Amino acid sequence: MTSIDPASLHAAPAVPATIDGEPVGRVSAVYVYEAPVRLWHWTNAAAISVLALTGYLIGQPLPTLSGEASQHYLMGTIRFLHFSAGYIFAVGFLFRIYWAFVGNHHARQLFILPFWSRAYWRGLFEEARWYFFLEAKPKKYVGHNPLAQFAMFWAIGVGSVFMIVTGFALYSEGAGPGSWQDHVFGWVIPLLGGSLDVHTWHRLGMWAILLFIIIHVYAAIREDIMSRQSIVSTMVSGVRTFKDDDPD
Repeated sequence: MTSIDPASLHAAPAVPATIDGEPVGRVSAVYVYEAPVRLWHWTNAAAISVLALTGYLIGQPLPTLSGEASQHYLMGTIRFLHFSAGYIFAVGFLFRIYWAFVGNHHARQLFILPFWSRAYWRGLFEEARWYFFLEAKPKKYVGHNPLAQFAMFWAIGVGSVFMIVTGFALYSEGAGPGSWQDHVFGWVIPLLGGSLDVHTWHRLGMWAILLFIIIHVYAAIREDIMSRQSIVSTMVSGVRTFKDDDPD
């Protein structure tokens, strides 16, 4: 992955930007993320939010409610929401894999990590220096920058597979022997040492993804403010805008 000069792209015409009538640079727009990718992104964010909240409550149940048990179904509702969000998360991930094949090349970045490219690793360390305030300005990238691609690959790409596999393995215990969940994912429980161990790994995976999300949101907002390209609005409109025409 290399940094690009927006002026060399087939982009919308550059529009002069001014402050008090004085030109300060140009803005070029490039269509990056297709609608299915953006829809998956926000659906995935909602599913993870529900999964994290309900998963935490399943691991740390609420106090017993007073009154007739038939009048309450709180934990049952929480488990239902968790399972429903889990299915949405899993089906959405399968769709995201499909779109990596039929979408544009930016849709494939989530599943590809160019270990063999020296330019990629050079860009990754340059971005790391930028995030640690050791570079005066960042490079320009149309899709994910190398550091973001690295984080997304491991946290969302590999992390989603891990959470889906361990989650359905735990679900198979309730679905029972002979269920499709048991046939497909039942092997995970003995492989990881037992049900309690799978619960522990699944819960640790939740905290790892939540930590990534905190960093991800911070980095996206920081880039929108400090970098030379849009980040947050790009995942809404699909269009990345470049805030200056410096080719470096």
